[in-house]
Amino acid sequence: MSMSENQYKHIPSVSELLQALPACNLPHQYMLALIQARLQNYRAAAKSNDVLPDRKTIISELIEYIRIKDQPSLRNVINGTGVVLHTGLGRSPIGADIILAVTERLTGYVNLELDLVSGGRGERNDHVAPILSAIVGAEDSIVVNNNAAAVLLTLNTLAEGKEVLVSRGQLVEIGGSFRIPDVIAKSGCRMVEVGTTNRTHLRDYESAINSDTAVLLWAHTSNFVVQGFTAEVSLAELVKLGQKHSIPVVADLGSGALLNLANAELPPEILVADVIAKGVDIVTFSGDKLLGGPQAGLITGKRDSITRIHSNPIYRAVRCDKFILTVLEETLKTFGDNSVSSKNLANNLLQTDRSQLRINAEQIVSDLPSALIEKFGITIIESVVEAGSGSLPIAQIPSIALQFNPRKMKVTELAQKLRNGKIPVVGYIKDNRFYIDLKAVLPSQISLVAATIAEV
Repeated sequence: MSMSENQYKHIPSVSELLQALPACNLPHQYMLALIQARLQNYRAAAKSNDVLPDRKTIISELIEYIRIKDQPSLRNVINGTGVVLHTGLGRSPIGADIILAVTERLTGYVNLELDLVSGGRGERNDHVAPILSAIVGAEDSIVVNNNAAAVLLTLNTLAEGKEVLVSRGQLVEIGGSFRIPDVIAKSGCRMVEVGTTNRTHLRDYESAINSDTAVLLWAHTSNFVVQGFTAEVSLAELVKLGQKHSIPVVADLGSGALLNLANAELPPEILVADVIAKGVDIVTFSGDKLLGGPQAGLITGKRDSITRIHSNPIYRAVRCDKFILTVLEETLKTFGDNSVSSKNLANNLLQTDRSQLRINAEQIVSDLPSALIEKFGITIIESVVEAGSGSLPIAQIPSIALQFNPRKMKVTELAQKLRNGKIPVVGYIKDNRFYIDLKAVLPSQISLVAATIAEV
């Protein structure tokens, strides 16, 4: 008997594994596919004369593998990166108050497209458009599934087959390779670049306008800043130029601030309401950045343009469902007169000052045994973070972090163990130190951070 044939004897059958597996919530077909794939790996190893574990160990490994797969794929995570609007962690965190309210309202059927007063067909955007329009001072609004879709749908509606003028200094790329030139091309428009990377003047737009020009696009460079010998055309100037030639102006704000963040010692950001007030035709921005809501693309502005956008067949392909609209409605209701309620978790995290974060850090450390603190070399340090997702790009936001300098464990191993805890803690490594920054840690998670560290 060859070595590989002997190794095959260690590999259990599918039926043997199914009998050994405890009850789980995985669909039977999916569980079979997982088992068969892992068994195929063992068979390939046996064929290559690799030494396999004994039969009992293989069964135990497969049971543990299925147990891990049985856990929800999307899980609650403690964000110790300091980045509040972390794309990899879902951008804006949604607070428990909003989730509970939404759960109650979405149980069973909802009046998504039913007018309860008349009994006739309703419009799904009516659940959010009036409140959004009122907050930003627009005539009308519409919501789609993200800001990329908002820009694409807007340009396709207003300028398909025609030219879109945009400054070279605004041809931005954001995370995930979203590029303004690509979106313009996919919208069926022809991009015309005006000016240079660092200097664009009103005359550059004026000289490029012709009978085929359909939109003047202004894109907020939310994730970078050009400094030095620069010049740019203001929105007010661009709107005046558009009105002179009867060409609509579209402003892509990206982050979409509804609140003056300067009141919370954060750098000022362009407000959607201020852009609307300048007379632009359409403003687009994200729902899951500075707004603090779910992933969505918000399109707001003049009623005639919104009506045209709503009539575009592409709208049906990118519209939002009842879940997004309900969460968005609840999020919009958190905004008051230049203030935001505690229900808006993302905005409250951004506005938490360093003194409170230090108190949180001291609470975590006080809950840890002194031997553990010494073993992991845990200290409290001052840090600076970014808002994330291209929002407030040059802002250095004051924060507090826990620094780890473990004695007998690599920082990479520590990071991995914390990510694989019962409640994953995601931090970052810098200069061979591990950090859990507290800027994006929810108030309800403070005690959980200490518990997870102790678990490691």
